[in-house]
Amino acid sequence: MKIFPAIDIKDKKCVRLVKGDFDNKTEYETSPVEQAAKYKDYGFKHLHIVDLDGALTGETVNLDIIEEIVIKFDLNIEIGGGIRKFESIQKYTDVGVEKVILGSAAIKDKNFLKEACKKFPDKIALGLDAKDGYLSVSGWKENSNQLTKDYLKEVNDYGASRLIYTDINRDGMKQSPNFKETSKIADLSNCPVIISGGVSSIDDIKKAREINNNIEGIIVGKAIYDGDIKLEELVKEIDA
Repeated sequence: MKIFPAIDIKDKKCVRLVKGDFDNKTEYETSPVEQAAKYKDYGFKHLHIVDLDGALTGETVNLDIIEEIVIKFDLNIEIGGGIRKFESIQKYTDVGVEKVILGSAAIKDKNFLKEACKKFPDKIALGLDAKDGYLSVSGWKENSNQLTKDYLKEVNDYGASRLIYTDINRDGMKQSPNFKETSKIADLSNCPVIISGGVSSIDDIKKAREINNNIEGIIVGKAIYDGDIKLEELVKEIDA
């Protein structure tokens, strides 16, 4: 089980949003680089980063911070947030990230996803953010009117190397992930799935390991920052 501690970057700070709402955010004193250093020191190997400035602008706003984290800590990083063009993917792969997450751009333009998977083999992760079964786009502000499962069936053979499934209703709420729906997505998906949204305790990590063989890992965010999950406990769950 790969465990991805999360860093969300806004205005050069670590923040956490509730259900993706930019008006409902918590800022933390620690900088993204300091937070990454802490994860590295505890022995984590993977990191999930979202550039919230990028999500709002469609540009690689915090590329310098991402590059510094890659160079200093040698972590396997997946990065998402407003990645809408091949040039942005190239910039991230050039600085050494492991996976680039395509979300809204891939949902609005399936061909972009298809071409990205061809141009950047084994580098593209597909981020599917769902609310009540339907995909949301544009920082969760828009409902795409596409059923998550229907969309996945259409793009399943495009070559994405990872799928990150987020239940928006659970994100930032610490009410446990939507294991039932995530397991259904994992059954459908041709690539391994990462669970995202709602992790509240070590028990959630243990359960994630048991629900489906196609679950590759889990993202943990707010529960770390709020102290509900201790890093020394969490790191023991890596590949346990």
